Amino acid sequence: MAKLLLNLRNVPDDEADEVRALLDEAKVDYYETRPSLWGISAGGIWLRDGAEHPRVKALLDAYQQRRGETARARRAAELADGSGETFGSLLRTRPLFVIVTLLGMVAVAALVLLPFLLLSR
Repeated sequence: MAKLLLNLRNVPDDEADEVRALLDEAKVDYYETRPSLWGISAGGIWLRDGAEHPRVKALLDAYQQRRGETARARRAAELADGSGETFGSLLRTRPLFVIVTLLGMVAVAALVLLPFLLLSR
């Protein structure tokens, strides 16, 4: 029975391409579903034979570990050389965006807490 390996929602194209290459290299029989026209389904990469899932899952876990380490190293390098985005740099470059976002967060928190505050009286 088919088993979903990777839901493609919010997956960058380079990551999906790397996963396809990894599966091809490991000679894994898989297929891909495309996103729906209305965005209900994002598509995915499916394993045809569910019995291979533990082996393929181990491959994907190792790949994700390497990709995470690479991303963390790239972020650390960006922060070290001053090109990485931080809260302070975002506040300097887009102050209106930051203020509106913070006000929105406060408004949502107030709406969530309001019933509890009214019930405690």
